Amino acid sequence: MIKTTLIPLAAAIGMIWATGAQATQTVKWAHVYEPSEAYHHWAEWGAEQIGERTNGRYKVDIFPASTLGKEVEINQGLVLGTVDIIYTGQSFAAQTYGPLALSDAPFVFRDYTHWQAYTQSDLFQEFGEGYTKASGGNVILGDCYYGQRHVTSNKPIIEPADMQGLKIRVPNAPIYSLFPKAVGARPTPLAFSEVYLALQQGVVDAQENPLPTIRAKKFYEVQDYIDLTGHVTGSNLIVAGGPFFNRLPDEDKTIFREVLGEVAQKVSADVREQELASIDWFKAQGVKVLDVDRDAFRELTLPSLNGDEATWTLEEFDRLQALK
Repeated sequence: MIKTTLIPLAAAIGMIWATGAQATQTVKWAHVYEPSEAYHHWAEWGAEQIGERTNGRYKVDIFPASTLGKEVEINQGLVLGTVDIIYTGQSFAAQTYGPLALSDAPFVFRDYTHWQAYTQSDLFQEFGEGYTKASGGNVILGDCYYGQRHVTSNKPIIEPADMQGLKIRVPNAPIYSLFPKAVGARPTPLAFSEVYLALQQGVVDAQENPLPTIRAKKFYEVQDYIDLTGHVTGSNLIVAGGPFFNRLPDEDKTIFREVLGEVAQKVSADVREQELASIDWFKAQGVKVLDVDRDAFRELTLPSLNGDEATWTLEEFDRLQALK
């Protein structure tokens, strides 16, 4: 009787252990973008892929539009373990590891191809390793194109003099103030979720973002002009928090790396396509889209890039410029 009791008990314990080992783990992926944007769409695709490729070991829940906090807060959440994966701007990550801000500096990229070369370069890999060390284990798993940033305003902006004294909203990271300061504007940091209302109420006169974001956030409803300054070629990192990623088995780390790398490629291709189509769309809505003297803006801005506010070295700047 003792044996027949112990054998089922051991089997039951084994079944409980196996069930626990295979239990689905919930992963939180937070970001500040709208559900209508490519960033959210491909995050949802990535969540499905992770579920399939891990045979259901992970369920990734996506939290868009700042529902788990603004960008500063979700970056903090990575370290605290309250968020597992985020999209974040280079300059927010650069508050932990300064050289990452270089790719958000104004006029450092010639074009989209130059930006792509950077994402595949040894320089970007070195920056990622530096960030992991400085952040205590957070891991960069992809870089997603965000588009060229352009100014929107309620007056036409053609040359630098038109921006003198202009109160322009910028993200809350020092790198975004370089361009406005260089051309005599007044940069005003505000959270992304507050921009529409600030423009509507006249708290700020202008803002700057890529065309797909201007469209998704409907900034054109409260601004008369889109001024094609193209001053920053922006991108956003996909970052996994150290407390989450570093406890994964190697097999699962590989799956997350592969899927999120694919997400970055798909977001980039989608955003680039939207960007190219956006000018005609805005014109069809009656928005005034203006070409500017971009060379004049560039000449005023470049001398400030390697000054006291630079968080990268001149050698890193030169390596970026040399990429083909």
